[in-house]
Amino acid sequence: MAPTILIAGATGNTGRSVVETLPKLLESSSTLSDHRVIALTRSLDGPVAREFTKLPGVEVIEQNWVEITADWLREHNVTRAFIAPHHKPNQFAEESTFHHAALKAGVKYVIRISTTAANVRPDCNAYYPRSHWAIEALLDSPEFSALQWTSLQPNVFSQLWLYSAAEMIKNFRKTRKQSTLRLLATEDAPIGIIDPAEVGIFAAHLLAQDDTVAHNKARYVLNGPKDLTGAQIVDLVEQHIGTRVEDVSFKDISLIQSHVDLRLAGTNESRNVVSSIKNALETCWEGKCSVSTTSEEVLALAAPKRTPAEALEDMLKE
Repeated sequence: MAPTILIAGATGNTGRSVVETLPKLLESSSTLSDHRVIALTRSLDGPVAREFTKLPGVEVIEQNWVEITADWLREHNVTRAFIAPHHKPNQFAEESTFHHAALKAGVKYVIRISTTAANVRPDCNAYYPRSHWAIEALLDSPEFSALQWTSLQPNVFSQLWLYSAAEMIKNFRKTRKQSTLRLLATEDAPIGIIDPAEVGIFAAHLLAQDDTVAHNKARYVLNGPKDLTGAQIVDLVEQHIGTRVEDVSFKDISLIQSHVDLRLAGTNESRNVVSSIKNALETCWEGKCSVSTTSEEVLALAAPKRTPAEALEDMLKE
């Protein structure tokens, strides 16, 4: 069986562009041209999964990554892998099990998606960045030295940061009426929001490197090409609706609260734990997530190009 690069979470917001970008990069590689790509999906009937089946060199498999074992990885001859983990309270247990299996199976290199760089620390007030910190500490341990890895720390995804702006524009175009523009952003703190597809593109370039040693144990911070403040989001909205925004609520976490309520409905998860996700925005409000934090390696290998204005335009087409 040909050596394999595994994409876990292939149909997600970052994994999709990994699958779409990687095969072309492998074709021109001097050492990896014989590698195939396996894209994991929970359903082969999904529209994205069906599109993947048309890509040369890509095999789509219905498999939940949390159930992958070392034997499964050996059977499919996996040598490199990409994983975009969930952010549920059991993230550490399930993701660490995946990395443990990779270590035991002899996988050479893993790229994982982390979260906002300024939050990845053991004392973060939000729960899930602490899990990301713990995963990176585990991978950094001597016991995992045989497994090379890179952790990607994108600050804020465009679709989350601009969601309420896009919804207001869509509703105004239908009704010609305004509601309060509720923004996660502060009025003046610069944020380097990034399209998740560009995170996947960078990950694909890392997976296609002939030698990954230079990226082993690296934590790369990713941002888009331009900073964005809350005031600038208001300007973008006004450009699209052709009139002044009448009412704005900055640092508005009602969108996050809705997510929390939905997550907790009908589950036994801790409200104390899940609700702490609201604290993840603190570093953004403090101005710690600007374009200036982008890692040089990101700019050198696959610099993000999509601006906030372009991201919003795409959201309005959906």
